[in-house]
Order: sequence, then structure tokens, then C-alpha cells
Amino acid sequence: MACRIQIAQLNLLVGDVPGNAQRVITAAHEARGAGADLVVFPELTLTGYPPEDLLLRPELLERVDAALARVCAETPGITLVLGYPRAAPDGLINAAGVIRDGALVTEYAKQELPNYSVFDEKRYFQPGTSAVVFEHRGLRLGLSVCEDIWRQAPTAAAAAAGAQVLININASPFHAGKQAEREALVARRAGTHGLTILYANLVGGQDELVFDGGSFVVDRAGRVQARSPQFQEHALLVDLAADGTLCEAAAPGQGAVPTASAQDEAAIYSALVLGVRDYVRKNGFSGAVLGLSGGVDSALTLAIAVDALGADQVEAVLMPSRYTADMSNEDALEQARRLGVRTCTIPIGPAFDSFLAMLKPAFGDRAPDVTEENIQARCRGVILMALSNKHGRILLTTGNKSEMSVGYATLYGDMAGGFAPIKDVPKTLVYRLAQYRNGLAPIIPERVLTRAPSAELRPDQTDQDSLPPYEILDPILRLYIEEDQSVDSIVAQGFAAAEVRRVVRLVDRNEYKRRQAPPGVRISRRAFGRDRRYPITSGF
Repeated sequence: MACRIQIAQLNLLVGDVPGNAQRVITAAHEARGAGADLVVFPELTLTGYPPEDLLLRPELLERVDAALARVCAETPGITLVLGYPRAAPDGLINAAGVIRDGALVTEYAKQELPNYSVFDEKRYFQPGTSAVVFEHRGLRLGLSVCEDIWRQAPTAAAAAAGAQVLININASPFHAGKQAEREALVARRAGTHGLTILYANLVGGQDELVFDGGSFVVDRAGRVQARSPQFQEHALLVDLAADGTLCEAAAPGQGAVPTASAQDEAAIYSALVLGVRDYVRKNGFSGAVLGLSGGVDSALTLAIAVDALGADQVEAVLMPSRYTADMSNEDALEQARRLGVRTCTIPIGPAFDSFLAMLKPAFGDRAPDVTEENIQARCRGVILMALSNKHGRILLTTGNKSEMSVGYATLYGDMAGGFAPIKDVPKTLVYRLAQYRNGLAPIIPERVLTRAPSAELRPDQTDQDSLPPYEILDPILRLYIEEDQSVDSIVAQGFAAAEVRRVVRLVDRNEYKRRQAPPGVRISRRAFGRDRRYPITSGF
């Protein structure tokens, strides 16, 4: 054996440079105790990812310099590969540095700067141009950072410079199917260039993004030989022979590599739970509150919240109106009982009646319409925000991606809140996730999954009074929003032209609502928020 390497898959806090440095020091000591002589950390470990415009503050870079000095001084006896931003002659670089014997011995600058989807790195960094290969216990190890592995040239340059092993440090966010894509891509790079590749990824929630970990090691034939679990911190030990090939995994049980995590309901649900947990805890909230209606959206949101925070940190509020069916209240209370969640019931009738009386002189004899429906939603929003303020708990909204796409939501009503767990989850996927969670334990009453969805804001209302069936709506939305297809292209795939035009019109005209919505967990390739930046005022 030439060396033992540990991949430290960490959950870090953006901007907490001293705290992140302490995490590095602690992990380095633990790795050394496990017999490792080199430990690999994720991209931009010291700042967390993405630091966004914190990178424009000189004070951040001063803290990074101080943290680097501290890490160098406090990690004797082990070599580190560490990510951080660094000032360079032409601007900042996204660096991977090698620390050994109390000194920074070499530094690599990320060459491929992503500037698409959720990434905005060209705003902050200058690209590197050179391969970096360093020696460690007789091995020649190359460095690369995240996007570099997705392009051919940086890997080819490392191989040409004599690397036997390539270390690729990452802050690669989750979307459904991403882990399989990563592993297939890295396998091709390994096979093409004859390299053993160590892929180290960040884990944790950061605003809309969830980093799923799933760090892994691929041999020169492109086979995954070791893998960290997704959605949790983990230390992966790998032994390398003198020629850079893999020995048996060093940690018990790592020799048997499971099949890559299928990016299905289980992975998506785990991403939602991690995203909620880290948003609430990293922002210092004592817990969460949400409105529980007896419908599937709030049922799924409650399950996620409890799995993320624990039942004792979640409060569910029932707010029935004159239009709320008895079975809605019954199902809501039954789910809360099964999960062990506290509930309170605050009927909105008195507030709604008061608003109608106050507004009657201004409304005159105009017939009731969507205005009265929105007033009910806003009564509920006021109640929930009051409880959030009083108890110091974040308000979780319960709207899904289908509703947000077409504006089937009320500003300052059901859209009110601090975080939106299922904002990127289409309605049809909401049902699948609810069924998945019930497969673990039957916490959502079956009637919630089988009755027709309804906002219950007028007599005998169902969602399909205003929207196409979700089995039709969701595929149209996916094609238009996530794949940027035109109306004609969508119609050509078998959808009714009038229905497609109506859906597209609803999407376009409701950009102003989405711009005012709280952030939520991204689980698709194209979520509302930092992924999709469309003008509100547009003649397109």
C-alpha cells in the first residue's frame, strides 16, 4: 500500500469561515486516527458553497487567509487537499490547495467555471489554465475542481502531466437522477485516461440547493469501487497501491459496493428532508409551524417537517371555514396523531365575516368571486404568521410546483411563509412521495391520497374546476418550464392546442407571484428561483 486516503464528506455553513476551518481540523485529526495520510475535502470548504456575493467582501478573503494559516498550523502529520477562494493577480480563483507539514505546498485553480443553471461562477472567479500534479508517498496525484471533470481538457491535461490518480473536489447540487449522471461521466473519464479518480462531494442544504454527497472512487476501468452514502456526512477510506490502483477498501463493509442510489422517490424525499432540516437549523429557528388542511400537499409537508426536525419541533394548525369538509379535519387530526405532532384549531369564520362586513361598502352589490376565496387564504396567512412570530418557528408553506407554475396560489395567503419544502415538486410527484412515505410507515390517512384535491374555498370545489387534470398539466409544465419547449412542440407531442396555450399563458402571467414566493428545495433540473430568471414585464 502506497497511501490511505480519506474523503471527508462534510456539511458546512456558508460564510462561517472559522467554524468551517475547525471542521477541517477535526476531520483531519479523525482521519489521521483512522490511519489516513491524506484527507480530501469538498470544493470551497472554508467558505461553504455557494458563497455568492460574500466573495466580493474583502473581509471574507481575510478570514480565509487566517483560516488557512490556522489549518496549516493545526494539522501536522497528515496531508490535506482543501477547497477555498484565493486572491490572484487577475482576480479570485476557486482553488484546491495541498497542505503538508504546516505549509501550503501547491495550489490548483479551477479551469472550467460553470455559468448556467444555478451556477454563477464567472461573476466571481478567473479560470486557471494549468494542470497541477503533486507527489505523495511516491504517487503522482492530479487536482481538479467540480466542473473540470465535466469537460475533457482538464482531465486530459492532468493525465498528460503524469497523474496516476485524479482528485476531483466538488460542490455538486442534487437533482433527480444526478448521482447516476456523475458516476457515468467520471467512469468515462477514468477509462479514457487510465486514471483512478476520487470524487469528493459536499453534503447539506443551502437555501434552495441540496448537496447530496455520494462521494465515490472509480478505478481505471471505470468501475465504482467505493461510495459514500447520500444526504449525510461520511468519511470514506480508500487504500491506493504504489501504481495508483485501488487496494481493498480500508473500512469494514466498504468492500461490498451497493448499486448506485436510484434517483427516485427515496432520493427526492431525502433531499427534501435534508433541505428543510438545514434551512431551519442553520438559520436559527426553534422549529416549524404549518397549516394542515387535510389535503395531500400539507400532509406531505408535515411528514417532511417531522422527519427533518422531530415531532416536538413542529406545530400543525387547522383553520377550518364554512367550506371545509368534516373529513378534511378528521384526516388532518389523524395524521397529526400518528406523527405525534401538536395541533391547534383556529376557525377562520369570525375573521372572514369581519372582513366581508368591513369591505361590503366598497364591494357594493358585486357577486362573490375569487376575491372572497383569496380573503379566506389571507385570513389563514395572518394566523400562521402570527403563530410563527409569537413562537419563533418558521412558517412552512405547502404549495407545490404545479400550483406555483400556473398561479393557483394566493399572494399573502397560502404563499405566506419563510420556506417552501415542496415548491419544486409537481402535484403528481406529491402523490408518489406521499405513497413512498406511507410505505415506510402509514402516517398519511389513505383518504387523503384518494379524494379529489380541493382548495375548499367555495362549495363543492375541486382543483380541476380551474386547472387541467394534473396528469395532463404536469407533463405540459415540464416541457415548457424545464425543457424550454415551444407551444407548437408541446402540441406536436399529443396535447390539445387550446389547453397548452392556456397553461403557457398562466405560467407567463404569474411570474410576478413566483418572484414573491419564499425559497424552497430544488429537486428538478429547473426550479423556480435561481434556476429560472424570467422577466416579470415581457412581450415575448
